[in-house]
Amino acid sequence: MHDDRNLVEARLRRVLDERIRPAVYPESVPLDVAVWHAPGEPVPVAEGLAAEPEPIEVGARWGAPWGTSWFRVIGTVPEAWAGRTVEALLDLGFDENMPGFQCEGLVYRPDGTPVKGLNPRNQWVRIGAPVEGGEQVRLHIEAASNPVILDYHPFLPTQLGDKETAGSEPQYKLARMDLAVLDEDVWQLVIDLEVLGELMAELPVESARRWDILRAVERALDAIDLQDVGGTAAGARARLTDVLATPAVPSAHRISAVGHAHIDSAWLWPLRETVRKVARTTSNMTALIEDEPDFVFAMSQAQQWAWVKEHRPEVWARVKKAVAEGRFVPAGGMWVESDTNMPGSEAMARQFVHGKRFFLDEFGIENDEAWLPDTFGFAAGLPQIIKAAGSKWLLTQKISWSQTNKFPHHTFHWEGIDGTRIFTHFPPVDTYNCSMKGSEIAHAARNFKDKGRARHSLAPTGWGDGGGGTTREMIAKAARLRDLEGSATVAWETPQAFFEKAEAEYPDAPVWVGELYLELHRATLTSQAKTKQGNRRSEHLLREAELWAATAAVRTGFPYPYEELDRIWKTVLLHQFHDILPGSSIAWVHREARATYERLAGELTAIIESAQRALAGEGESELVFNAAPHTRAGVPAGGARLPVTEGRTALTPRADGGFVLDNGLLRIEIDARGLVVSAYDIEADRETIAPGSTAGLLQLHPDFPNMWDAWDVDEFYRHTVTDLTDVDEITAVDGEVRIVRSFGESRVTQRLSLAPGERALLFDTEVDWHETEKFLKLAFPLDVHAERYASETQFGHFHRPTHTNTSWEAAKFEACNHRFVHVEEPGWGVAVVNDSTYGHDVTRTVRADGDRGTTTTVRVSLLRAPRFPDPETDQGVHRFRHALVPGAGIGDAVREGWRINLPERRIRGDREVAPLVTVDQDAVVVTAVKLADDGSGDVVVRLHEAHGGRARATLTADFEVTDVAATDLLERALPDTPSYEGRRIALRLRPFELVTLRLRRAV
Repeated sequence: MHDDRNLVEARLRRVLDERIRPAVYPESVPLDVAVWHAPGEPVPVAEGLAAEPEPIEVGARWGAPWGTSWFRVIGTVPEAWAGRTVEALLDLGFDENMPGFQCEGLVYRPDGTPVKGLNPRNQWVRIGAPVEGGEQVRLHIEAASNPVILDYHPFLPTQLGDKETAGSEPQYKLARMDLAVLDEDVWQLVIDLEVLGELMAELPVESARRWDILRAVERALDAIDLQDVGGTAAGARARLTDVLATPAVPSAHRISAVGHAHIDSAWLWPLRETVRKVARTTSNMTALIEDEPDFVFAMSQAQQWAWVKEHRPEVWARVKKAVAEGRFVPAGGMWVESDTNMPGSEAMARQFVHGKRFFLDEFGIENDEAWLPDTFGFAAGLPQIIKAAGSKWLLTQKISWSQTNKFPHHTFHWEGIDGTRIFTHFPPVDTYNCSMKGSEIAHAARNFKDKGRARHSLAPTGWGDGGGGTTREMIAKAARLRDLEGSATVAWETPQAFFEKAEAEYPDAPVWVGELYLELHRATLTSQAKTKQGNRRSEHLLREAELWAATAAVRTGFPYPYEELDRIWKTVLLHQFHDILPGSSIAWVHREARATYERLAGELTAIIESAQRALAGEGESELVFNAAPHTRAGVPAGGARLPVTEGRTALTPRADGGFVLDNGLLRIEIDARGLVVSAYDIEADRETIAPGSTAGLLQLHPDFPNMWDAWDVDEFYRHTVTDLTDVDEITAVDGEVRIVRSFGESRVTQRLSLAPGERALLFDTEVDWHETEKFLKLAFPLDVHAERYASETQFGHFHRPTHTNTSWEAAKFEACNHRFVHVEEPGWGVAVVNDSTYGHDVTRTVRADGDRGTTTTVRVSLLRAPRFPDPETDQGVHRFRHALVPGAGIGDAVREGWRINLPERRIRGDREVAPLVTVDQDAVVVTAVKLADDGSGDVVVRLHEAHGGRARATLTADFEVTDVAATDLLERALPDTPSYEGRRIALRLRPFELVTLRLRRAV
């Protein structure tokens, strides 16, 4: 029997490949083709249509890397084809194994109306069904010759990732440009046989259902005349009717199929190309919606919707119509599918503010779900942000990529740092590019971890990244799988419909507490340092711009720059996309990102300085502006004062070489190698540096992961390390110690300083980096016995273990923090703060001197040098600022983290500036002060409890308050009204609770 089964399956494969599929288009005639190659960047559609093309033959090469070619195809439908279905087959030279990672096209009619996109699995354009014969066909194709970057080997360096280095060699060979008859009976037979063959392969060998299918398939193959497939296809299909009509068992797993096309907003292509990818895909999906009454398509990323609106108004009109019909669904409620580990508190909030507001303004639709299938792990602060935005569900896929530990649930409640829980689903199909293959559907049912308690899962269905989205073949397969014995059932549904069913059937779903850590792609916390620095700098400049502009608007009538801030926020949010901020895009993307961040910094600095000048007045006294949320050197948070001098720092030579820094609070010893051998907390009578160790130590590792160069760092990188202890030069200059080192082809200059009155040793590190496949770390071995450590995340912090008792802990060998990492014993701790880095590791080791106890080492990740997809990643000069803060409690870590990211600004004037709002409790941190987005002039204050405990505080406004409302992130009033009297608002906060207040002022 087994041999008989294998023979039938082999027969099915060959007959499908060699006879039935080729018979789908039994007759064809060639089209006349001409082409015009646009010089440089893409041109407007009208210009491409009007250009005069030159003839080109099928088989000719075309398309320089990143070029645009406008093809014109002309033909006449043969009279003999009257009454039949005719399509144009337009193959630009596709590789069908790589939808979305190669050339693409968008087809237009002569009047400029877009028809649909062309992709490897979607090469047809319907001409008529039926045709009358004699129709004149004239189509234009805007074809993008995007080079193949991935090329099946994601670790091979290539210069194709930037138009400046990609060259001009044609990339593709024109393959087929024909008019063809579509035999719909044969096409349907192909789908029948594919569905049954794929289902049969997933059923147990001994299953009666498998044998029923096998015999039916055998009878259908017997009915086909291989020399007349079209004439015998209907008869063959008739022999499959019974097995396709047998219903699924009542207990079958239920899959909600959601039409989907995950489009990376930039990755192996630049932002400008994503604009066109989105236009192609939305053209395809609106056309498919018109043809398929049950189909539902969901698209996330408000930025991509905005691109369609701005750049393709004709497509936008079709999109709006489909949205109104409930068939084209806005999903996710975020500006982009961002990284969620690295964006700061306010930026993560604004992802939802701008995303949800776009869908509300354009369609009156509010999303209840966050839709992040491809994001590289999820920070523990995210559930509260989702809820504060008015949403309640989360979908992601990526955690299934974890290398070490299999996540134990597919449907669960995710609990964040403040106790907020979000109903969460991980599709067990384990892909966000489901194509309705039998193997995918069977895997979803087998893989679903919540059997016996739940029966529903979701399958995002369609090719992404320019692959064209859902295809008619996928829809045809889904129709056969709607109610088919042996298979999970499939129905097209919106994300909302799925989540409502899933939540209703599983109200007592299990709870997962803390971050959703992806055990993969850990190097994305470090790759492309300048992109990460640009993000961090922009976040803090935006805080300053909003704070000082709002203060100046209330005090002086300064014109609040609503439009400029809105535009800048959206640009920063776009660059937090999960392949831009993580550093995993091509060189072109990061080159543009660096330029964009510099431009934004200039614009924001101009806003800040204009507002501060308006506040400071015309005098010549020097005022110090403090944008940090804590008082600093006598200057209140959010205010400006005359500078205050606090003591002095002594800098003296050390007996054995090196120097000593002493400000009465800390005594720092730097040896002749420029390494910190002692950081003594004078008040606590306590040494910070572990015995026999040195801090500020630069360590260099080889870094050649098994795959995905820019994304991954593998644990074995630790097996080899070089301590960079050789010193070229150590000097004392202007109150700081300057150390210069050389290694490989690179050079490092470190400046160590200790300001008067402060408990933070500042490390200013400049690296002229010219290494390849290396990983640079900055180490701080601490004399602290700690089983866990805290790292900052959005609106708070959370703890990770320093030990590796289990595989879950061992897998977190590289993790994310924002502004600080903090370790402590009861009563005494140490913080390491930064102004622009995210990746780090914390380990526990036996004391170097052999004494009892352990050393807790915090290492900051500075630079990498992967070669794919950008072969010049991070080459050049970088500057980082870190501070070691001995004796720091968690509140000190919070304060110093803000301080290093928001240095004081000095401006001349004659007016000290009182803060617009003040809070009388250091544990309550104000993250944003701004004017309300609706232009009402109300002052919006966002704050949170930052120490991890309960807090009572009073917020006091320095203006007349007529009303106070607690709001969601979109500044809409919530039911609970805060207690206030005059200008004073009483607050009670839970640990890490996030609160947004809207203060109406007397005008």
